[in-house]
Parts: sequence; C-alpha cells; structure tokens
Amino acid sequence: MTTVTQMKCACLSCLCVVNLSAAIERSGQYYCSEACADGHPNGSGCGHAGCTCNK
Repeated sequence: MTTVTQMKCACLSCLCVVNLSAAIERSGQYYCSEACADGHPNGSGCGHAGCTCNK
C-alpha cells in the first residue's frame, strides 16, 4: 500500500505540488495557498517561485 503525501494544488492554473500536511483543505480539495483556495478573489497568484497561476 502506498500513502500519498504530496499532490498538485487543486487550482487548475497552479503548477505547485503541495505537501498534504501543509496544504489548505477546502471541500476535500488541497491547495498550496489561501489565494488558490479562495479562487483568487483579488486577482493575486499564489506567490510561489516559478508559478504563474491566475496571470
């Protein structure tokens, strides 16, 4: 049996892989940041180096 500890952020435009122990969980989905979890309400990206989500 394999235990998943990391997965891609649930935000479709985000490139980040997030450690599940540090992820923000909303409705069974895992996100790398509050911006992604909230659907980028102010147009801000996640702020992680190399990621251009919500641009």
